[in-house]
Amino acid sequence: MAQSMSSFIVFAFLGLASVTFSHKIGGGSYGGNGGGGYYLYPQFYDHSCPRAQEIVKYVVAKAFAKEARIAASLLRLHFHDCFVKGCDGSILLDSSGTLASEKRSNPNRNSARGFEVIDEIKSALEKECPQTVSCADILAIAARDSTVITGGPSWEVPLGRRDSRGASLSGSNNDIPAPNNTFQTILTKFKRQGLDIVDLVALSGSHTIGNSRCTSFRQRLYNQSGNAQPDPSLDPSYAAELRKRCPRSGGDQNLFFLDFVSPIKFDNYYFKNLLAAKGLLNSDEVLLTKNLQSAELVKTYAENSELFFEQFAKSMVKMGNITPLTGSRGEIRKNCRKVNRK
Repeated sequence: MAQSMSSFIVFAFLGLASVTFSHKIGGGSYGGNGGGGYYLYPQFYDHSCPRAQEIVKYVVAKAFAKEARIAASLLRLHFHDCFVKGCDGSILLDSSGTLASEKRSNPNRNSARGFEVIDEIKSALEKECPQTVSCADILAIAARDSTVITGGPSWEVPLGRRDSRGASLSGSNNDIPAPNNTFQTILTKFKRQGLDIVDLVALSGSHTIGNSRCTSFRQRLYNQSGNAQPDPSLDPSYAAELRKRCPRSGGDQNLFFLDFVSPIKFDNYYFKNLLAAKGLLNSDEVLLTKNLQSAELVKTYAENSELFFEQFAKSMVKMGNITPLTGSRGEIRKNCRKVNRK
């Protein structure tokens, strides 16, 4: 069923290539000054590589037809890239010499995926227009296309990021919000990036698609507060269902839908699930239980998917503008997994 649904969505996605989506963010100011007065803007490749976005869209659609889960994986890569040293493609670098890859960090090890799709996009773009489109921009476009192909909003992606020549394993370990972080810790990590509580709740809505591993929420089922008791904010019948495949020990890598109602459709059921005490991760449920402002936003987005879609698109543009490298800073990698040889 999931396979046939994904094939249908791909057909619709490719067929709508020339249609203006109803949730586009038009006009306005595109931030992202990376130094030296350079700004990101959606038309950056219009002359140097006019088919760039079309190529990204095609490869994403092809990958999605093979495996619907890839959309959430690509969206997550962009998020995990931007939260460490800004949106600079650093998450894509493999370890080499003195460079310690961010892929080895706790948030990414055994869970970050979709690198082969980025490689395929980069290879196609290098044939079309060599050393022109950055890996950081590929991540940003692929994240937008992954949202659209699963039924979510679209937006114009500001472009012109350049690629880093380094990575930060410690930054990846410390700056990316973790499933078991407190609400205040998560909000602090967002604020460090120039994002606010509205962005936090809206971007958490990306958990309407994708999966999480047993190891990421096990404590909620068995020992939430160190008292050998489950999380009282988790619906007991839902918890019992989760325990069947997430035992006290073992099964760490077993996968569970973040939104069990519509796991491959980008919609607002994530927020409806939170209201029913059926959010999978602790970092999901605390949006409702630990802060009045975030709880109100959860209720608003659960009632109004258009408002959620509109804010999600705005927050994605804002996140994509976190300290990009522009102008002569950084480089345009030939291979997203390694820095260019000098």
